[in-house]
Amino acid sequence: MSMKNNKEKQGAKINTKKIALYGMMTAAALICSYIESQIPAFFAVPGMKLGLTNIIVVLALYKMGSGSAMAINIIRIVLVSMMFGGPSAMLYSLAGGMLSTIVMIILKKTDQFNTVTVSAAGGVFHNVGQILVAMLWLKTASIGWYLMILWATGMVTGILIGILGYELIRRLPDKLFK
Repeated sequence: MSMKNNKEKQGAKINTKKIALYGMMTAAALICSYIESQIPAFFAVPGMKLGLTNIIVVLALYKMGSGSAMAINIIRIVLVSMMFGGPSAMLYSLAGGMLSTIVMIILKKTDQFNTVTVSAAGGVFHNVGQILVAMLWLKTASIGWYLMILWATGMVTGILIGILGYELIRRLPDKLFK
């Protein structure tokens, strides 16, 4: 009987720690979203963002696993859309965020790509997802040309975010995420 109670306490401790970790990672992603919303849009490339929240998604992917990265990203997108956006913002963010995360998960699982490359692909595919939604929403393929511009910006910002993510992954001990 004592053994069973000990296992239950240990299970509760693990669940509590996991919930707290998800909460902290989601809060960090929300803070990154807020900081990014305070940075004026780069006027030469409308729609371009730094993708600061992707630092948290990359960190979660490498330290917690693909399911955790996806869950944190979905929760973050829903909360940010409710606080700062609306239904259409949520639609664009979900399309970009989910496609980006799926591509990063696939690339990471191959063990062929480093963190920076995985993040850069995530930045590019985030833009692909959003342009696809825009094409469907506006019922025109004519905005597809804009994807070339967003690919370039997504690649650059994805590389920068990947470098920052790599440094966090390298410096933060695994025991924080278990």
